[in-house]
Amino acid sequence: MEPPVREFVDRMGLVMERLGGTRTMGRLHAWLMVCDPPDQSLTDLAAELGVSKTAISTVARQMEMIGMAERVPTAGREHRYRVADGGWTHAMRVQLAGLEVSLDALDFGLSVLPEDRPEPRARLTEAREFFAFLMQDTDRLIERWEEYREKSS
Repeated sequence: MEPPVREFVDRMGLVMERLGGTRTMGRLHAWLMVCDPPDQSLTDLAAELGVSKTAISTVARQMEMIGMAERVPTAGREHRYRVADGGWTHAMRVQLAGLEVSLDALDFGLSVLPEDRPEPRARLTEAREFFAFLMQDTDRLIERWEEYREKSS
């Protein structure tokens, strides 16, 4: 890997870490976006990124589960992966599912907090409304993104 490409890969590792993923996930996703050929074996990925094959296998499966990478069919037993089209959209949808859990927890908090505690109830209500807004608005944002992408291609 050329030094400028390595810097890009490392920067994307930090980006993914800030978004709540792992640095290895960000580095793997970045490499899959720019590597040639576009699909790589676990052995090649581990060697290129300087990470154990076990770690790469684990992260590649996680990325496959959230739609950021896909396993490429091969004739043998070798596992090969490539970046999935629309991977960030899939990842956002997975995050949205987590927002529903937040809403459930906040609803529960409101159900157990006595009515005579208006200040804590107001804080819980505001948090609940914020997460509900994010869910609603993010769905619309993803729809707009998909329309934009369709028009741009």
